[in-house]
Amino acid sequence: MGLSKTEFMRGMQCPKQLWLDTNKPELKIIPEQTQRRLDRGNEFGDKAMAMFGPFVEVTEYIPNTKYLDKRKMVQNTKNAMRTGENNICEASFDYHGLFCAVDILHRVDGDVWELYEVKDSPEVEEQHIHDAAYQAWVLDKCGVQLDGVYVVYHYDDELDPFEPVDVTEEAIEYAAVVEENVERLLAVKSAQEEIMTPCGEQCDEPHECWYKEYCHAVVTL
Repeated sequence: MGLSKTEFMRGMQCPKQLWLDTNKPELKIIPEQTQRRLDRGNEFGDKAMAMFGPFVEVTEYIPNTKYLDKRKMVQNTKNAMRTGENNICEASFDYHGLFCAVDILHRVDGDVWELYEVKDSPEVEEQHIHDAAYQAWVLDKCGVQLDGVYVVYHYDDELDPFEPVDVTEEAIEYAAVVEENVERLLAVKSAQEEIMTPCGEQCDEPHECWYKEYCHAVVTL
């Protein structure tokens, strides 16, 4: 059983959230404001793909589904890197089931790259750095040479909406946290019985949990 970047981040917020994602996804309720934020983020990410000029996007879906074909995306990424593409969007990597899709992988020189994580946010937040750090950790395990890790936030539409911030040092520091928690979160996903976590700040931070209503209802029974 693998672990994606999104699963890592959600599991770090709350292990029960990750378990429910895996075992009882039908219980999730995504608030309208959250869905709007996610949609805006996707739109902003699509616009950012061209921030370095021509690019190739490697996204693939399993036929007749909404599920990513991760295996094909990884192979498409390898092909793009080998054939000289300089900007690869949704560049995908898998390290023994630990998967990530980088918003923009930008070639600096030869086999040296920069990683860009795009966020529709007015500022760079700690969670954004952790998000990018997980990806950088996976790429490092896959043998990709990174020269820098950046978070691109939504700056100013009239000037330049894409403002990259160098978070390389922070990402390197957080790599140790990633290393320490991967096995724990994999165990959470494969647990037979529901993970029991008391309701608390993690129900709302850094994002409102999609299972908040379910968990709070269980507590009051």
